[in-house]
Amino acid sequence: MEFAKLLEKAGEYLPKEKLSIIEEAYEFASERHKGQVRLSGEPFMEHPLQTAHILAGLQLDASSLAAALLHDIPEDTGLPIKDLEEKFGPEIAKLVDGTTKLGRVSLTASGSVPGATQAENLRKMLVAMAEDLRVVFIKLADRLHNMRTLDPLPKDRQLKNAQETLEIYAPLAHRLGIWELKWQLEDLSFMYLKPQEYKQIARLVDASRAQREKFIDRAIRILKKELEKVGIDADISGRPKHIYSIHQKMERYEAGGKQLDKIYDLLALRVIVKNVQECYGAIGIIHSLWRPLTGTFDDYIASPKPNGYQGLHTAVMCLGTTPLEVQIRTAEMHNVAEYGMAAHWSYKEGGRKHVEFEERVGWLRQLIEWHRELAGAEEFLESVKTDIFIDQVFVYTPKGEIKDLPKGSTPLDFAYRVHTDLGHRCIGAKINGKLVPLEYQLKNGDVIEIVSSKSPRGPSLDWLNPNLGFVRTTHARTKIRQWFNKQEKTESIERGKQILDKELRRLGIQTERQALAEMFNYQNLDDFIAAVGNGNITSHQIVLKLAAQEEKEEEVPAPVVPAQTVPASVRVLGVGDLMTSIAQCCHPVPGDKIIGYITRSRGVTIHRQDCQNVINEDEKERLIPVEWRQTDLNYPVKIQVEAWDRVGLMSDISTLVAEQKVNITSMNLANGNGEQITISLDLQTTGLAQLSDILKKIDTVKGVVSVSRVGGEKLKQSSAGSPVGAKKLKNTGSSKKKVEGNLGK
Repeated sequence: MEFAKLLEKAGEYLPKEKLSIIEEAYEFASERHKGQVRLSGEPFMEHPLQTAHILAGLQLDASSLAAALLHDIPEDTGLPIKDLEEKFGPEIAKLVDGTTKLGRVSLTASGSVPGATQAENLRKMLVAMAEDLRVVFIKLADRLHNMRTLDPLPKDRQLKNAQETLEIYAPLAHRLGIWELKWQLEDLSFMYLKPQEYKQIARLVDASRAQREKFIDRAIRILKKELEKVGIDADISGRPKHIYSIHQKMERYEAGGKQLDKIYDLLALRVIVKNVQECYGAIGIIHSLWRPLTGTFDDYIASPKPNGYQGLHTAVMCLGTTPLEVQIRTAEMHNVAEYGMAAHWSYKEGGRKHVEFEERVGWLRQLIEWHRELAGAEEFLESVKTDIFIDQVFVYTPKGEIKDLPKGSTPLDFAYRVHTDLGHRCIGAKINGKLVPLEYQLKNGDVIEIVSSKSPRGPSLDWLNPNLGFVRTTHARTKIRQWFNKQEKTESIERGKQILDKELRRLGIQTERQALAEMFNYQNLDDFIAAVGNGNITSHQIVLKLAAQEEKEEEVPAPVVPAQTVPASVRVLGVGDLMTSIAQCCHPVPGDKIIGYITRSRGVTIHRQDCQNVINEDEKERLIPVEWRQTDLNYPVKIQVEAWDRVGLMSDISTLVAEQKVNITSMNLANGNGEQITISLDLQTTGLAQLSDILKKIDTVKGVVSVSRVGGEKLKQSSAGSPVGAKKLKNTGSSKKKVEGNLGK
């Protein structure tokens, strides 16, 4: 009987007198759920029973196990919490109530759950955690059993639950250090979200099992013999790699252009020794026995992870040419690694809270404190996902204090973590005694010294630009935005006008400022421009908004020269598929407002709505509404760079463009005044957003004075070779023929 197994498992670590409350809770829950069945057809009581089993595996206290057995009663039987409190006491009733409330919230964004609601729900969960972590232990166990029995649910609910589990619950288990739950939640989510990839990796692991086990057995025998020579009696075993972790490694390898070895990259050992001294002794033996791989040694004993994890990690070339990962821990460290904060649960010790446990939930207390400073619920959600639920790096202050920051953090993130004023006055940073750029990504063990100005100063607006990579954490971004919000609004408006004008001029876009403000839900134009000036709205966000905006305007004119045919990229409204081509006079790209011009023999030519050839066209009846389609095609666009001539300028620009995976189809150079030159480039871009990124990056090249898109307002060559402007064409008696000549009829 399943309940007998639960009592047996709980009896391994709980005193006998504590088991009676578990028995009472089981009998009460069985009676209340009598006759209820799950979608799978099994008795409903199976779910709370399996939830309690999972918690017993984590060695949670009797109150937690009782609450797990009772946690669905208020929701599914309608029994009030106060009735549970009368029967089982306030502690268990509070745990059930907390778990029930968490069960009612959705933590993933969907059509029915807006981002603000999602963030607010996550906030409630974390606040509940801060009050009593056992609520979240119960919720994690509840979610794990639900994921194990997800098949009877409709496909859309399967995917929603799997996504929510992978985004929130698995990272939460990781942050709490409960590896045993983390890997199961990840693998089950991955199985539903990407079933084909899951099966492929599972087959790979299974196919290599015999050869892998043979190699591991040989490595264990050799290592055990060497450790025994120095008096270290170690428990050595092969460490299984889980499906999702293999998938993540494959993605990292593919990103780096490597191929995953079908067998050996799945090899790992775990070495359990008696004490810390033997941990370091064992790592010395391993490194003398097999060559360590560069940059793979991590000492989490000297610098534990925020979730309490400790151990030594390394990777070696074992038995010649085979990579082997090794983890070394004491038995106590191993217990913490598998069960995390549950292994330190203070309720096991009669409710005495100890310093070590409080330190390990310090990140949670800090998060709850931070949320009071954040502007809104979405910003809180962003903070959780970036500052809490991703991997950490551990760095040192010059005085030797350890700080943990999200992986990918920069010296500016570190400065703002130490003190807000230090961040505001930061002008540089030294890592391990050497000056580094502010966008440098911190590594484990770095010693960071912030170089600050003595006089008061503020942050740079560039620090908020996500493309430049100056800050990674929401905490730092919030502090920077707060500084700009305190500045005079008139200064922000002036700065915003300059940023807006520069960006739109550079992209060659003409748009009403008020219309742009309304895209961002600002009715007052000054408020919108001030938001641009103080960094709440970045130029990158403006470009993305323009690129995504659908063409709503009615008529607008258009003709010009033929270009590449793009049948799948543009849709002609009101008719079936027609042959379309991109006009070479104005080179529209996705994100531009466009109009079609019906030619006599080449289908429809696509122009920007502000193209001079379109504006000055006489036969308005030949203009037709069109819109962009989603496509992977590239679009031609012309840009012009004004710069001071120097050796290597052309090389620097072409290299930068190539790094962005953008093709240059032509490049022309013209001498300007004195030492200034003009460079004309024809590029192939995917749309307005990519074009904006390219222009910004070229603008940072040494010697560049300005860079902008070349629009259709420039003079064009007629088919006869003489320069003919759009207005000139309009005023000649044979203008229609000349225009059609440009269009190829």
